Amino acid sequence: MILTHNPRYVVYLRYTLRKINRRLNLKQLWYQDNGNWHWIKEKATPIASLNRSLWRLSVPSFGFHFMLGLSAIIATLGLLANNVAIIIGAMIIAPLMGPIVGMAYSIAMGNRMLLRRSSLTIIKGIVLTILASWLTASVIGLKTVDSEILSRTNPTLIDFGIAMAAGAAGAFANTRRSISDAIPGVAIAVALVPPLSVIGIGLALGEEEIVVGSSLLFLTNLICIIFFGGLVFLFQSYGNIERAKQGLVMSTVVMFLLAIPLTFSMRKLIVRKNFHYQISNLIVHETNTFANSAIRSIKVISHRDYLNVKIEVAAPIDTISQEEIDQTRQLLSRRIGQDIDLEVKIIPVKIFKSPNS
Repeated sequence: MILTHNPRYVVYLRYTLRKINRRLNLKQLWYQDNGNWHWIKEKATPIASLNRSLWRLSVPSFGFHFMLGLSAIIATLGLLANNVAIIIGAMIIAPLMGPIVGMAYSIAMGNRMLLRRSSLTIIKGIVLTILASWLTASVIGLKTVDSEILSRTNPTLIDFGIAMAAGAAGAFANTRRSISDAIPGVAIAVALVPPLSVIGIGLALGEEEIVVGSSLLFLTNLICIIFFGGLVFLFQSYGNIERAKQGLVMSTVVMFLLAIPLTFSMRKLIVRKNFHYQISNLIVHETNTFANSAIRSIKVISHRDYLNVKIEVAAPIDTISQEEIDQTRQLLSRRIGQDIDLEVKIIPVKIFKSPNS
């Protein structure tokens, strides 16, 4: 009785009751109409359903061959035209991701029949894509090798990381119906068809370096998708580690072998980027050769004994002399500490003036 007549206690009691009532109202609001919101909880795709889906994707049907052939042609034309949008379109329609994810799933489940089926489909898809690209490049007859082709001939550990993440994303997207729309995005990220098309272009041009580099990129993407996709399936209780042990061990060995050239390529990329930064900085801030010109591009190609520097500038006629180019080369060579082969392409700029009379 004493407590109930205490004003401070009454205020505290009212505050506590209002707080409890508010929580109860929120709880009622949460449960009303939709029960316990169980429909919002994301569930993994049942094994039977996932099995059927990946079996369908792993069968080398007419539709698979037809769409993959068209994708190879589109990718080849996009690469020859150096058009990124066309290449992306080819990635989206390519059905090659399905059997690769099927292979990862078959390794996790220890399903040898699906493994054989998906492996055969992948091999047929690889041969078809390279053949279609080779024929397309041979018919077109272009001999130029632009940046979109060259970018797929020097894979590094960055490409390894992309393939690793894409493999995990591809496997996870197949186990969740709510995010199955993300699969085309995975196909764009990992880029399976363009490296195969570059192999076909390299064969048509007779360029061994292009064939070897793009083959390394495709193998990196393939093995990483299989390995990390298999791990994602295992983490979600599809299959078990005992069944998957042999496939994962083989994939690990191949990944380590691929990591050796990728590491060397990564080191070359870092060195080339550093040289590019140093040379760009010297040209802009410590030489007057290009003071009255607009520098459009600076490319640095690293060779064993020297650096090949290609500069493209837009400048008025006769504003840059051979002597200035020689002095610039000597300065760059002295400051960088390496022999430099400097090539400057000058695009003439003619200025017209119409004075106000």
